[in-house]
Amino acid sequence: MTTLRNCLFAFLGGLLLMACSDEPQNVQRSDELPPIFPDYTDVTIPVGIAPLNFNMRGDCERMDVVVKGADGSEVHANGAYADFDEDDWHALLESNKGKDLTVTVCAKSEGNWTQYRDFSIHVSPYALDEWGLTYRRIAPGYEVFSQMGLYQRDLSTFDEYEIIENTRIPGQCVNCHSARQTDPEQFVFHVRGEHGATMFQQQGKREWLKAKSDLLGGSMVYPYWHPSGKYCAFSTNQTRQGFHVISGERIEVFDLSSDVFVYNPETHEILTDSLLSTPDWSENTPVFSPDGKTLYYMTCRQQDYPAHYKQEQYNLCKVGFDPETGTYGDHVDTLFNAVKMGKSLTWPRPSYDGKYILFTLMDYGYFSVWHEESEQWLLDLATGEARPIDEINAPGADSFHNWNVNSHWVVFTSRRDNGLYTQLFLTSVDDQGRFTKPFLLPQRNPKDYYDKTFYSFNTPDFTKTKVDFDSRSAAQEILSDQRVATKAKE
Repeated sequence: MTTLRNCLFAFLGGLLLMACSDEPQNVQRSDELPPIFPDYTDVTIPVGIAPLNFNMRGDCERMDVVVKGADGSEVHANGAYADFDEDDWHALLESNKGKDLTVTVCAKSEGNWTQYRDFSIHVSPYALDEWGLTYRRIAPGYEVFSQMGLYQRDLSTFDEYEIIENTRIPGQCVNCHSARQTDPEQFVFHVRGEHGATMFQQQGKREWLKAKSDLLGGSMVYPYWHPSGKYCAFSTNQTRQGFHVISGERIEVFDLSSDVFVYNPETHEILTDSLLSTPDWSENTPVFSPDGKTLYYMTCRQQDYPAHYKQEQYNLCKVGFDPETGTYGDHVDTLFNAVKMGKSLTWPRPSYDGKYILFTLMDYGYFSVWHEESEQWLLDLATGEARPIDEINAPGADSFHNWNVNSHWVVFTSRRDNGLYTQLFLTSVDDQGRFTKPFLLPQRNPKDYYDKTFYSFNTPDFTKTKVDFDSRSAAQEILSDQRVATKAKE
């Protein structure tokens, strides 16, 4: 009786498997590349990245996809979209590090199967060396924050976790987060709104600084850690928004004033200097060099805003910094003159190996997310030469960016896909400073996810480990309004 029952179960299981499976038959071949979303053809990816699942654009009843490694191993997906098993995918990438994968796509439409031209995915020899990404996700509004927050994503899976969300602190905005060289053991972000503050968390201990200071004249924003962890650079900005009434342009962000300074979390001292707080110029978005001895920042001549907002154009400058004494150099050098080109530079980010500075170039201003003409540029610090990164630039605003810790991967935001929402793209950089074709951050069901997620991703950064942050108790601390005062260095 038991044998008969087992045979019956096996027979029914076989029928169920046959009913669920729809293998390609009478296949017609096409010389065209498959019209897939996201476009993962000929991209370069790191070992450990989540499966590059994809959908067909347009009508598709079913897909059958085989990804084969140079060593003969392969993964197979058959269903409404290409949904690869995570364990099998990671094993395939690990055994083909530095080699190519070949992807064969068959798609069924109106009852007919078509096999498209194979394409390659390159598995980089460069390690990712990061657990994941951190970013802010926000509805692309202007004054009403809606639901938004800081989040983190495990890059090896599709799992996303909240760091802090403003549903815990209604009416507040959380932004401007930063970790020390991608290590969240030292982590900072800013809270804007009625309970404003700047949060410092170091080795699990938190403190909340007063959001504004009479000494600064504004909030502590755009943080960047010193490599030693002893300091954090900020700018203090009086930011305003202006709205366009012409087609194709929506909003402009400008500063009535902004200055740059360095903060010492241990002593709560603010280190200012007249070189970085000039009355006729706006200093902005400071970042330290990897050796900690130089402070880079951007600066522009103050304009009559909003009347002359198109004259707001920034150059890249640098000043010396002595981490032993917490003092600045005695002069400022212009590192890249964008104004002479009739352009404006924003978001300078030095690679951690000290070779390059990545920045965004556009016509004017510094909020590049609103500028369709913005594109990524690379400055070679050894030669002083800068170039547009044609390998990754595309129509649509390419904006904020950050390096991973080994300086072989970059994450950046772009509106190239739909023109409305910024999305996250990753690209690899080789030893000669050449970039690979960017790929969209993988999702379990990409079309379903990106069609239904009416949020913009911005200010992304890599994170070495998962950010350990208790958002529940942090929300209570924010609402308590207990704040630590800052002071000028004596």
